[in-house]
Amino acid sequence: MANLLLLLLIQFSSSLLFRVLPYLSSTRPDLGDTLLDLSGNRNHKSPISDFILPKRLDWNKTITMAVLDNKFASPAAHPSPDFHHDPESDAALIDPETGVKRGLKTRHLTMMALAGIIGPGLLVGAGGALSNGGPASLLIGFGVIGIIAFSIMQSLGELTTLYPSGGAFTSLAERMVDKAFGVAVGWNYFIIWVAVLANEYNTISSIFTFWGPQVPLWGYFLIFWFFFLGFQLLGVEVFGEAEFWLALLKLAGLAAFFVFAIIYAAGGLVGQDEPLGFRYYHNPGAFVDGFRGVATVFVFCSTFYAGIESVAVAATETKNPGVAVPLAIRQVFARILFVYMGSAFFFGLVCPADADGLANGGSRALKSPMTVAIQNAGWNGGVHLINAFIFVTCLSATNASIYIGSRTILFMAKDGKAPRFLGWTDKRGVPVAAIVFTNLFGAISMMNVSTGAGKAYNYIVNLSGVSTFLVWGSISFIHLRFRTAWARQGRTPEELPFRSMWYPWNAYFGLTANIFLALVQGWGNFVPFDAGGFVDAYILIPLFPIIYLVYKFWNKTKFHRLEEIDLDAGRRGDVDAAKQATRLVPDEALTPNVKGGRLRAIWKNL
Repeated sequence: MANLLLLLLIQFSSSLLFRVLPYLSSTRPDLGDTLLDLSGNRNHKSPISDFILPKRLDWNKTITMAVLDNKFASPAAHPSPDFHHDPESDAALIDPETGVKRGLKTRHLTMMALAGIIGPGLLVGAGGALSNGGPASLLIGFGVIGIIAFSIMQSLGELTTLYPSGGAFTSLAERMVDKAFGVAVGWNYFIIWVAVLANEYNTISSIFTFWGPQVPLWGYFLIFWFFFLGFQLLGVEVFGEAEFWLALLKLAGLAAFFVFAIIYAAGGLVGQDEPLGFRYYHNPGAFVDGFRGVATVFVFCSTFYAGIESVAVAATETKNPGVAVPLAIRQVFARILFVYMGSAFFFGLVCPADADGLANGGSRALKSPMTVAIQNAGWNGGVHLINAFIFVTCLSATNASIYIGSRTILFMAKDGKAPRFLGWTDKRGVPVAAIVFTNLFGAISMMNVSTGAGKAYNYIVNLSGVSTFLVWGSISFIHLRFRTAWARQGRTPEELPFRSMWYPWNAYFGLTANIFLALVQGWGNFVPFDAGGFVDAYILIPLFPIIYLVYKFWNKTKFHRLEEIDLDAGRRGDVDAAKQATRLVPDEALTPNVKGGRLRAIWKNL
């Protein structure tokens, strides 16, 4: 079975690369050469769209608008103009500022927010959290980090809905604070995603080692490295569609496991002698290592939640961010409650914290709490089903990690915060250089060859977890700066398209909680003192101010005064109207009956 899967993957990866490579040397078409008829439709033919992308039906947007009821939204909140994509033109959706293509639909973004980053980080990494802290610590960790994540998403929703331009919170950090601060935030966010990416490759290699141990770990890594590279080069539309359907599969699989866990705990399985109940809360115990265990779990949980803010990164490539972003923000609570709290509860219910093979040792392969539960229930054949499900989540999570990491470094390069060559995009809006650069960091996963998959996983988790605390705290700080500048310049909260709940308390809470957790997450390395663990837990904390200070003094950047912060450039209405005026793309949101033609209609809507 393993050999057959390997042959299929090699063949598919090769076909992807051969289909994409002929287009990588092409330049972006000149918009001036594109013919327009009187209705504004383009007659430009894009060969790559017909060659690769199938034609699909667009879902009824009325359903999306029907659920977009937010009591915290002000009357100023209007959906941004949507682009009507001519199937014969890819250039019609190319963002002139960033060079990327606005090809993500509302359903793509909302499903990414709900289930996009569910992957081995949660399904396998939760085993490490469970073994270090116990089932009660797992619940506490997911709950506390979930509250913080909800706070961060409220802040990010207010900022991104108003300023959805490329760069997300890295560009907002430059605008609201200082360019050096934006550089520090951006590189720390990139560190999160290359660390997550390395762990995804680590998990994929471990899964296939279970099926085919005769192939070395580095062999599996190379196969999947080229596979994901080829898939990413197909473009954002293919990525969005794949993420949508894979996210549905992940939610269905997770729900099926929850049902199994309930039946197993109640004693309803065939051949089960007695109910499982809360046995594992008594033996080996609800808490494995007291507060030290809880502090360690916080790092794991922050890594699992990383990606919840990715809607801000994807907003630039979304056709209608004014609708999609607020809708995705509102789904965060459902994601926290169902995906994270549900997983924490049922993993601790059916899997003992001292089980062999969890992400806590030097074993060559990793086991998920789901796998352990299936084996303990006596269904040994179900292990292959669980591994297949985890493999599906790996496909999605690795894909998302490369996407978010590459877009982060792309937008930084566009703003001068990273090497310029990483900001290049081809004529289809694909950031080829950024994708290759990000994917190269997947080689970090090869440390599992010498240390074992479990230890390698823990090392990398510490890096991504600390960076998550730093970036989330920065988002809260940016939000506080924005609101203070907004009030200082005589503006009211009612003018905002989306208002954060419980401001300013949620922003202060997010800032304080992330600083606190960044400091205490390495608590377990003090008694007894572990020099290696201490360095791994805290090395990224001084890196943030070092990047900030070095860039600031080298480039003589200026800390913005509140009165000087530009609150108008890049706002939702300005961005969309300018793009519409540049490309003359038909737009139903513009006033149709204004005398003087289409340009006058654009001016009226401005």
